[in-house]
Amino acid sequence: MIRQETVDDHRDVGEVHASVFGDRDRVPGLVEALRVAEAALAPMSFVAVADDRVVGNVLLSAARLDAPRRIVDVLSLSPPGVVLELQRQGIGTQLVAHALEAADSQGVPLVFPEGSPRYYGVCGFEAAGALGFRSPSLRIAEAAFQVARLSTHEPWMTGTFVYSEAFWAFDCVGRRDPED
Repeated sequence: MIRQETVDDHRDVGEVHASVFGDRDRVPGLVEALRVAEAALAPMSFVAVADDRVVGNVLLSAARLDAPRRIVDVLSLSPPGVVLELQRQGIGTQLVAHALEAADSQGVPLVFPEGSPRYYGVCGFEAAGALGFRSPSLRIAEAAFQVARLSTHEPWMTGTFVYSEAFWAFDCVGRRDPED
């Protein structure tokens, strides 16, 4: 079952990310910071629950696109995580699909993840650079920089993607091998 995250889920979500990413500070700290960051778009966080246990999480948080006409409010999809023993069973893919539907229903034009093109390609993401988007960091491998164009996207909406401050503060930009 996938549902919106509640305050009661915060500890469990932190444990999911600590186990998946192998540290108890950086990614769980990023998630906490993104939940409370003041931004033009409110964060949206979803959990996967199995047997009354939180087994996965995905968070959409506010970001910006520095487009030629104006700044566009967009979302970053990060960090998705599913407990190790349940990975490769479609839970993460379902979480991402749910998140994209939620973003689209809110009128968000673009969602940017950072990660494996094999994984995110199945979820409907495309290589962002080939579509006229510029990465916010040289540390992000070209293949890892991706985008989902949602129903309110317009052709002029290209430009430089800009992460929120929390990503920089927790050094969570450009850290993944695009083949992971």
